[in-house]
Amino acid sequence: MLNFKKWGIPLAIIAFIIVMLVPTPGLSEPGHAAIALLVFAVIMWATETVHLAVTSLIILFIQPIIGVTSFENAVIGFANPIIFLMIGGFIIAEAIRKSGLAKRLTYSLLDRLGTSPNRSLFVAVFSTGLLSAWIENVVAFAMFLPIIKEIVPLMGAKDADKGKSNFAKAMILGASYGSLAGGFGTEIGTAPNLMAAAYTNIPFLNWMIFGIPLSILMMLIIWVLLGRIFPMEVKGIIGGKETVTNKLNQLGLMTRNEKISIILLLFTISLWVTTGITGLNSYSVALIGAVLFLISGVVDWKDAQTNVDWGLIIFFGGALSLGAALLNTGAANWLIKDLLASMGSDPSTVIIMLLLMVVALFITQVMSNIALSAILVPLSVTLASAQGLNAGTYAVPVAIACSLSFMFPMADPTVAMAYGTGYVNMKEIFKAGFPMAIIGIILTIVILMTIAKPVFG
Repeated sequence: MLNFKKWGIPLAIIAFIIVMLVPTPGLSEPGHAAIALLVFAVIMWATETVHLAVTSLIILFIQPIIGVTSFENAVIGFANPIIFLMIGGFIIAEAIRKSGLAKRLTYSLLDRLGTSPNRSLFVAVFSTGLLSAWIENVVAFAMFLPIIKEIVPLMGAKDADKGKSNFAKAMILGASYGSLAGGFGTEIGTAPNLMAAAYTNIPFLNWMIFGIPLSILMMLIIWVLLGRIFPMEVKGIIGGKETVTNKLNQLGLMTRNEKISIILLLFTISLWVTTGITGLNSYSVALIGAVLFLISGVVDWKDAQTNVDWGLIIFFGGALSLGAALLNTGAANWLIKDLLASMGSDPSTVIIMLLLMVVALFITQVMSNIALSAILVPLSVTLASAQGLNAGTYAVPVAIACSLSFMFPMADPTVAMAYGTGYVNMKEIFKAGFPMAIIGIILTIVILMTIAKPVFG
């Protein structure tokens, strides 16, 4: 059997050369090189021949060598605000963990909702999902991450950080996927949603008419499917409810750091929820929250250095750099137009919707969904107008597809952070994420063709 990890580098190089030799009429040389680099990177990331961050470093220095762009432009991915959102989220999550607040919240949730693994998975999916409808999914996931790390050993899961616990896999992906699905519910839930709303002028409540049912159904599907894909080996909290009650009693009254943490956490959440009023953005709010935790002494800079996964930051910065290259060289636009041209002169509305969503789905696995939606949403609006349809007919499903980032760690920061725990590997993320993404496309089309019809006229 072929060892893909061992042969990842030669396979990636051969694929790169083949793509470079294939003619691409209408595409610039930098764009051609960017597509070849995309194929190289996907193979390297998928085979995990080297650490994901190492592949991202290759992406940075190879761009000026193969003529995609200058090194100064290549490192633009590290200036993306999402990087600072991740850093802020890591620091806030560590503060919640170190203060003991995560432990208290964990036992309180288990005390109220039950101690079975199935209920714990439900809490993981819906807690991050409902929160993600109103704040960044990265932040919702980061806040729940330390709670998951408390629950996993309580359930008796063995060697979770070595990838040997199905319960841990289901929990970490449940929280990640739940945070993505939760964002479908409102216009402010994801950046692509905001992009679609800006171009289509769909009222906030009108979006929720189809967004909330889609979000809830997706979260229910995630809950059920993860339980089946990863049959959980644990039966429940060791010692049952009595263990939880004893743990709560042992914690006693809230400590000073816990009180400070809950005040700062609520303050930070309030800033995220009111960004439309304050004029702040979610990225700067993450840094405000992180700095307040550092100033208060709940965590210090040593904690930040130790517990922010800098390898993950480098990996994601490289992925964003590749996305920017595809966008700036015209490669992404060339791919999309070529696909649309192959459909003939008079394709049906559903076929166009499906094609655009499939294109968005696969490109978003390796490209920033913000950048991708910036390309696809205006194109979708133009196509709808040309056919005499409502502006949101294609723009809304495309925006949702841009957030179906379930299949690879580079697709979304929450999936990258889930991978960073060691609970799941690349193949397992794809195994769970691929069916979720396909179901997401089908469910979106069904809901938009039924519940959303009054919204789109």
